[in-house]
Amino acid sequence: MFSAIWSQYFPPKPGFTEKDIPPGSQFGKVFIVTGANQGIGLELVKMLYPTGATIYLAGRSQERIEKAIQQVIDSHKPEPVVPAILKHLHLDLSDLTTIKTSVAAFTAQEKKLDILWNNAGIGCNPEGTTTRQSIEGHVGINCIAPLLFTQELLPQLHEAAKNAPAGSVRVIWTGSLMIETHSPMGGIQYEFVEKGKTTNPARDYATSKVGNWYLAVEAAQRWETYGIVSVVQNPGNLLTNIYSHQPTWLMAILKLVLYNPKFGAHTLLYSGFTPDVGIAKNNGAYIRPFGHIASNGRRDIYMGIAAGEATKFWEWCEKMYQPHI
Repeated sequence: MFSAIWSQYFPPKPGFTEKDIPPGSQFGKVFIVTGANQGIGLELVKMLYPTGATIYLAGRSQERIEKAIQQVIDSHKPEPVVPAILKHLHLDLSDLTTIKTSVAAFTAQEKKLDILWNNAGIGCNPEGTTTRQSIEGHVGINCIAPLLFTQELLPQLHEAAKNAPAGSVRVIWTGSLMIETHSPMGGIQYEFVEKGKTTNPARDYATSKVGNWYLAVEAAQRWETYGIVSVVQNPGNLLTNIYSHQPTWLMAILKLVLYNPKFGAHTLLYSGFTPDVGIAKNNGAYIRPFGHIASNGRRDIYMGIAAGEATKFWEWCEKMYQPHI
């Protein structure tokens, strides 16, 4: 496992970049990027802007999204020949009662969805963090709400897959190096995630990232008959607002091994477009920074997946959101 951890602290340079997505090549495609107002989500949208796609930037604050849209436009001078259409989509992953309304706002405008990047989330938030429905904050915001959001968008993903090139319709989930370093043995211990609030920030965050891995694997199995690819990616150790709750002394150390968010956006870009994955080729893959397929270092979690733990977690998430929709 040491080599797997080491290689993520010092990953190879991105081999798949925006240069591999020609300008105008995604005209007619529809994308959603959650958490797109900052960090790697914003950097991804900047990379996608010249492609001509319709891109929904999903987040809680319309004001922040509109500022992000202007940043994207300002980052491309001169204007691309076929610029993307950028739209705000309200999405509050801390409140399950709002998810269907967000999806309804999207489906009122679009009949299909080609790629969904489930990028938004929280990381190592303090003890006591919870959602509007009193669910532990990390698993609630990083897993349960994104699964509901994605499930509600399944008809649009299915519609896109009917006419799209095989393997091009995708759902991207977000993992983390902390799966290897901080998640409990076996991946998820339900006695902790069912407490209703964060009790150990590092463990609870890492557990939610295991959950994202489980959801990616389970979605790949459930949706491959629809022509939908599902993968999980660790974007890398990046200097983003996910560390906003960490003490100053720790940040001084972390900055020595944290990379520019643009590198993480390359991981997201690879996950969305690489020909290395498809329906019959690495569906459900684990993608490491900054865009290559490689095994996670936790063999116990692979054993859990083989034993049905991904299915168990998926069904647990469904049970958790069902009373609130």
